Amino acid sequence: MPLTLEEYAEYLDKRADLSWPTPPAIQPRKAKPFLTKLPGIRAVLWGCYGVLVAISGGELIWLPEDEFLTELAFDKLVREFKLWQAMTRKPGNPAMQLCAIYRQALEELQFQAGGRDRYPEVRADKVWESVFRKLKPSEFSFDPLFYGDLPEFCLKVAYFYQRSIQATQGMPHAWSAIEQVSEYVDFQGILADGQAFSWLHLKRGLQEQGLSEPLEDFLPTAYQVWSYQVGARKPSERLFRDMAQRLEHAGVEPHEVLYVGCNVEADVAPARRLGWRTALFVGDKAAVRARNSQFNDPKSRPDLLCTELTQIVECLASS
Repeated sequence: MPLTLEEYAEYLDKRADLSWPTPPAIQPRKAKPFLTKLPGIRAVLWGCYGVLVAISGGELIWLPEDEFLTELAFDKLVREFKLWQAMTRKPGNPAMQLCAIYRQALEELQFQAGGRDRYPEVRADKVWESVFRKLKPSEFSFDPLFYGDLPEFCLKVAYFYQRSIQATQGMPHAWSAIEQVSEYVDFQGILADGQAFSWLHLKRGLQEQGLSEPLEDFLPTAYQVWSYQVGARKPSERLFRDMAQRLEHAGVEPHEVLYVGCNVEADVAPARRLGWRTALFVGDKAAVRARNSQFNDPKSRPDLLCTELTQIVECLASS
C-alpha cells in the first residue's frame, strides 16, 4: 500500500543521507500589544504561515531568490527521483534544466488561472504533474507501490521540494493557544494561503509542542479554507466568502467571528469588510505585513494587536 503524505514525511525524517534547511529564527516585530475584551465571539479563524506556522521568509515561495539554494534543491530532486536520464539529453546542468521545466510549468498554470481571479493560486502538486507530463515516459519512472499513482507521487515531490527550500516549525505557543481557545468558542478554523502539504506543516509543528490528539478535533475540515482549494490567494474575496458561507450555515453571525492574521491588507481588511472582528499577530517579523498608516484607517485597523498567540485567550475570557 502506498505511503500517505504523513508517512512519507516520517520516512524522510529517518533518512541519514538527506539534509534540510534549519527552521527559521523567529523574531517578533517591535510593537506594544493592544488587547481588549471581545465578548460574544463564537468562532476563531487562524491564518497558517506567519501565524500558527513559522516558515523561512515568512510565506510559501515557488522559487528561492538565492541561486545556490535553487540549484541545490533541484539537484537533490534529480538525485532523489532518478531524473538523470531525463535531464542529460541536453547540454548543461541537469538541476537547472529541471528548474527551467518547473518554471515553465508554473508560469503556464499561473497564466491559465489568472483569468478567473485577481489573485490566482495554483496547486504545487499540479505544477509537478505538469513537469512530469512534459518528460517522456522512458525518461523517468517511480514505484507506485511506494508513492501511489501519478497525482500522489507529484504531491510527495512537491512536499520534498518545499522542504528542500523552506523550513517550518510551529509558532511559539501555537498549540497552547488553540487548546485554550477551544474552551471559549464553538468553532475554530483555518483560512489561509497554503498547499495540500500545508496541513502537514501545521500538524507536525503542533505535535512538536505537545499535540497528541487528532488536530481535526480542534480545527475541523468543515472549517478549513485553503488557497489551493479555491484557486485564489488572500486577499481574494473567494476565500473569505467561502468561509463566511460555512459559518452562516452553522448559525454564526459575522460579529461573532475573530480572524487572526499577520497581514493588514490580505487578512485584516477583507475580514473587516465581512463584519468580522480581527487580530493582527506580529510575533514573526519575517511574516508581518503592516504599515503605520493602516492602523489609522478604520477599514484596516485591527481590533487586537498581539505579540503572542496566547493573548487571544485573554481577550476571549470573561472579565
